[in-house]
Amino acid sequence: MSIDEDTRWLEWVTKQFESIAGDDKEIDLDEFKTALKVKESFFAERFFALFDSDGSSSISLDELLEALDLLIHGSETDKLRFLFQVYDVDGKPLTVISKNCGSIDPDELRTVLKSCLRESAISLPEEKLDDLTLALFESADQDNSGSITFEELKAELENFPEVMENLTISAANWLKPPDLEQKKSKTPRYLTRAYWHNNSRKLFFLCLYALLNVLLFIIAMLKNAHGGPWFMVAKGCGQCLNLNCTFVIVLMLRRCLTWLRATWVVRVFPLDQNILLHQIVGYAVLIFTIGHTGAHVMNFARMSQDDGMYQLWEYLFTIRPGIGWVNGTASITGVVLQVLICLMVVCSSTFVRRSGHFEVFYWSHLSYVWVWALLIVHCANFWKWFVAPGLMFLIEKLVGIAVSRIGGLYIVEVNLLPSKVTHLVIKRPPFFHFKPGDYVYINIPVIAKYEWHPFTISSAPEQQDTLWLHIRSMGQWTNRLYEYFRQPESQTISNKRLTASLRNRPKLSENHRYCNIKCYVDGPFGTPTRQIFASEHAVLIGAGIGITPFASILQSIIYRMRKQNCPNCNYSWCETIKDNEMKLRKVDFIWINRDQKSFEWFVSLLTKLEMDQADEEPEGRFLEMHMYMTSALSKNDMKAIGLQMALDLLAKKEKRDSITGLRTRTQPGRPDWAKVFQKVSEEKKGKVHVFYCGSPALAKVIKAQCEHFGFNFYKENF
Repeated sequence: MSIDEDTRWLEWVTKQFESIAGDDKEIDLDEFKTALKVKESFFAERFFALFDSDGSSSISLDELLEALDLLIHGSETDKLRFLFQVYDVDGKPLTVISKNCGSIDPDELRTVLKSCLRESAISLPEEKLDDLTLALFESADQDNSGSITFEELKAELENFPEVMENLTISAANWLKPPDLEQKKSKTPRYLTRAYWHNNSRKLFFLCLYALLNVLLFIIAMLKNAHGGPWFMVAKGCGQCLNLNCTFVIVLMLRRCLTWLRATWVVRVFPLDQNILLHQIVGYAVLIFTIGHTGAHVMNFARMSQDDGMYQLWEYLFTIRPGIGWVNGTASITGVVLQVLICLMVVCSSTFVRRSGHFEVFYWSHLSYVWVWALLIVHCANFWKWFVAPGLMFLIEKLVGIAVSRIGGLYIVEVNLLPSKVTHLVIKRPPFFHFKPGDYVYINIPVIAKYEWHPFTISSAPEQQDTLWLHIRSMGQWTNRLYEYFRQPESQTISNKRLTASLRNRPKLSENHRYCNIKCYVDGPFGTPTRQIFASEHAVLIGAGIGITPFASILQSIIYRMRKQNCPNCNYSWCETIKDNEMKLRKVDFIWINRDQKSFEWFVSLLTKLEMDQADEEPEGRFLEMHMYMTSALSKNDMKAIGLQMALDLLAKKEKRDSITGLRTRTQPGRPDWAKVFQKVSEEKKGKVHVFYCGSPALAKVIKAQCEHFGFNFYKENF
């Protein structure tokens, strides 16, 4: 840092210290723990002991500045010496500038690693902890003296260059100024060439859509110029409402859109963003409705003053003025429509849908039937706009009802997985055909008789007998589903509904059972992931339960990769079955989970994928997997350095990861997307398509990086 930055930093640290310290201008251990924000008190206590150079059981501002100055401005050796002293648990109290380091014995190392595991929210058996301790200790204790000296620890760390290059200390970051560097002026993302190139279809469509609305508005205003300015505005908004209230239907014709995805239309129009466009049109309907209603109110106010025949309230809430083509009901139906449309928009907001109240969104959205009926009564010309899309919508609904009711579908197996995920196995009807990544709407009468909810199919199309759904408990319906299957089997399953074969089948486990529960499925419906096999280099990114569409894709890859064996020797290899759709040359699969348990959802699938590629060289693998655990502290955090080194060493020794049991090493923390995509770009396996399913916040980050590298980005929406 420069002199000016140092001055700002010291001022900032002083302010932070004064806000934390008490009247005695000292920080005690409890205040230090609170400020450091660590889960495991071991590290807070070790940091505190090293910062407290005079052994007074409190830290003064001078002691704090001395320690932080060393950790931020000190040499690499100074930082490593601090790390060593943290690990030397039974050593004498030392200051951070002490050169007289002791040694670390196996028990001390085990204590540190145990605290590291707790800090990273990783749960391993005691035997595995012993293995980690032994792996790191044997590697570091080069002279076999039974203890690790500072020089030995330093030499061991040099084998991990990523740690040495960017060693950061949590204690230093605790009081690091938030904005030392002035923010560089950046071109807004929406004005960059990359953004316009990667969003060309969406922007082209939105320009056409906006232009059409402007033209309709102007034409309607000019036709009604005789009625005055407010009447002209009302008619202009009304004509735009005719368009938007019918176009909003077209964007939700799921079967038609699924069919269109297989045609040239998908290359011209953004069919994969139909949900986003549906939301945009919905907001346009709200804006035009408010404008239409407001302009009519102003016009009625003018009329009530000019002719005095009717009061304003009579124009708005009665049929006396005779406005409208059905018994003068235009004003009354208009008021009801305004209320319904506002209610639908509010209840469809992200806050409502994502806060566990999906049913509020679901039931309020069903009022679209009343909206259309009232629009036909309200406006004499609306039926002309509505007849074609309305007929298509009706046909889709009838086909959906027919498809969902043909044949008896039953949930035949249920497995309750960690983090409240319900794995449903449904008997697949012979006529049900889908593609990897497709989704369905499911209705389970025993949970809710009239509710339908969308979920991605997590099994492969090549799996003929059953369909899989993995459902995370995030709302009322999904929680009821999970709790229903948590009940004792006798309470959830009626014996008269079970076939004799199912009654005789053994219960697999407390959370895994066979059953025979009636359900209805409508679909399948296509998503952007249908384009996966038409890509050359696909990057699949799943966050949490967002792995489900990619589970289907990965299983389909297993079926398409045929194992071959040489008849003359023991050599075997995988041959990818090529077809007209299959253009894939490389797949990078990235799965990001918050906790360790979540990896159990699909660990058997990932293990099989690894086994199928076991004989391939890393550079030549068709599928490369990357696992990230966000609750685990990264390798460049001092509280995790020892643990991550031990995990690396044990993974090399056992050829499997200690956290998941896979050959692929689980990386701690969050991905550095710039580095991830830089590596993908350098592989030059063809045009890169990135497919993402997960939280909207992460989607924005990944999309921005894709635009920077010129990758096509697809987000799962339904």
